[in-house]
Amino acid sequence: MDATGKVAVVVGGGSGMGRATAELLAGGGARVAILDLPNGGGAQAAATMGGDTSFHPCDVTDEDATTAALDAAVQAHGAVHIAVNTAGGGTSKRIISRDGPLPLSEFRRIVELNLVATFNLNRLQAWHMSKNEPDDDGERGVIVNTSSIAAFEGQIGQVAYAAAKAGIAGMSLTMARDLGSLGIRVLAIAPSLFATGLLEGASDELVATLTKDAAFPKRTGRPAEYAWLVEAIVRNPMLNGQTIRLDGGQRFGPR
Repeated sequence: MDATGKVAVVVGGGSGMGRATAELLAGGGARVAILDLPNGGGAQAAATMGGDTSFHPCDVTDEDATTAALDAAVQAHGAVHIAVNTAGGGTSKRIISRDGPLPLSEFRRIVELNLVATFNLNRLQAWHMSKNEPDDDGERGVIVNTSSIAAFEGQIGQVAYAAAKAGIAGMSLTMARDLGSLGIRVLAIAPSLFATGLLEGASDELVATLTKDAAFPKRTGRPAEYAWLVEAIVRNPMLNGQTIRLDGGQRFGPR
């Protein structure tokens, strides 16, 4: 899909990998709608990009608010052709500790934030995409979700996060099959450690320790490198139904 003139919704576009993706797509001629928390930097990002970029406050764990934000994005730009979903997060807690078993509410919270919220976004984004006129190749849209290499090598304390991210990876092929007859592609990117959030500005010593098992490069990923992969996915219609690792050859150890 040629992003020029298309509408891209970037969830989590106020910072990190989402912001880098929004900037790259906008620079390539897409009209971009940023969805992020009211205090998540989305308004400032949209103002910086200017042009046809808009911001729509959204808490992805709130079903009604997510529906309203996507509807507002469509009202502002007329359609959704590209959806990139980067919102999520997790904590490190073992299944049992001195205080007892991991509270079920904590497991549910992480799964809701990552897996359930991603599915909710996907079903709504796909519905909007289904109304698009297909391009010359019959394509109506492409959805890119964010998994993690923790989906495949979850570390100690990552049981909830790994389960949620594995669910996102596991949805890719099935959703691609569900939506293939409509010309909608679905993929996920599984990053390793990226210089966002708590790791943004981390010391060289900490980064060296965390990335010692990477093949090359032995550093955290850069948000722009995530955005470059999104750009390649959008452009190449033969990429579909899979989860692509973006990890410099890193495999997480137990801790």
